[in-house]
Amino acid sequence: MCGRLTQYRGIHDFVAALSMPNALANSVGEEPIERYNVAPSTQVALLHIQGDLLHADSVRWGWRPHWAKDRAAPINARVEKVAHGPFFRAIWPHRAITPIDNWFEWMDEGGPKKQPYLIRRRDGAPVLCAAIGQLPDADEGPGEHDGFVIITADSAGGMVDIHDRRPVVLTPELAREWLDLATPKERAEQMVLHQGEPAEAFEWFKVDIAVGNVRNKGPELIRPLI
Repeated sequence: MCGRLTQYRGIHDFVAALSMPNALANSVGEEPIERYNVAPSTQVALLHIQGDLLHADSVRWGWRPHWAKDRAAPINARVEKVAHGPFFRAIWPHRAITPIDNWFEWMDEGGPKKQPYLIRRRDGAPVLCAAIGQLPDADEGPGEHDGFVIITADSAGGMVDIHDRRPVVLTPELAREWLDLATPKERAEQMVLHQGEPAEAFEWFKVDIAVGNVRNKGPELIRPLI
């Protein structure tokens, strides 16, 4: 996963896709998010559970432990290592969903610049990405070191031609289980290792190279190239 995504629906549209009965504590806002070129280190709408409530918060995309000051904060975590490696040990129990509309990957096709592709679900539904993080506390408010990473896995099928890694995307049923505080860590690991949505659930197409510039923000960035 190259590290660029979109969130343009409203948070209530993403919550509706989860079909969760929990009351919503929403600090993201009521209007459509309308972000068509979301870059790492920026604030991204995230869903997580605290107590009996589903929380929608804006959280920085990227996280590192306090002792890893000699490296940039990763934005993704490899599913093969995330549950047992020391780097993400502190946040592995703190599960979240990053709900997105699409994400972008870049491919070298021999031109002067790499060609960007937009990837989305074939059925048009929101993409529910498994994530972990140091998450905002409803009682204490946002923290200086809050952040999250998206869990990624090897690509499969035709998608591997676009990029060798992709986010672990969960069905709504599995996303609810992932968020559930009662779900054991061992079960959570098996979900992201073996039960992510298959490549066949997605489609992809070329988009304008303008998406490569983070200053470009408009909806034209998600239109297929003709």
